[in-house]
Amino acid sequence: MIRPLAAAALISLLGACAATPPPRSATPPPVTGPAAPPAVVRPVQHNDLIGQSPAAVGRLFGQPRIDVTEGGARKLQFQGSACVLDIYFYAPRAGADPVATHVDARTPDGRNAEVNSCADALRR
Repeated sequence: MIRPLAAAALISLLGACAATPPPRSATPPPVTGPAAPPAVVRPVQHNDLIGQSPAAVGRLFGQPRIDVTEGGARKLQFQGSACVLDIYFYAPRAGADPVATHVDARTPDGRNAEVNSCADALRR
């Protein structure tokens, strides 16, 4: 008989510990407007390819091995025996033509390579 009473008392105590919702605020939540326009991409790398157009890069290296467009971004990949070069293009401001804003270089086995050296090797 004592056990059922102890259980009931324990349940009552636990029920008193249950979280109660916070009081309602007098301030309504902020109203959100339309989505902000896409962020402007600014180059942060410093190499010979930054700022070049896709056409200019094509004149330097020829036909890309890979040409991928996704949303407002484009990636061109060039490959030679010495290295692989990935060049990423974004518009510097709304309505502008895309330019190279980021470049990655790596050796064929995946180790990092220096961008300008890779670009020089691919031009030859």
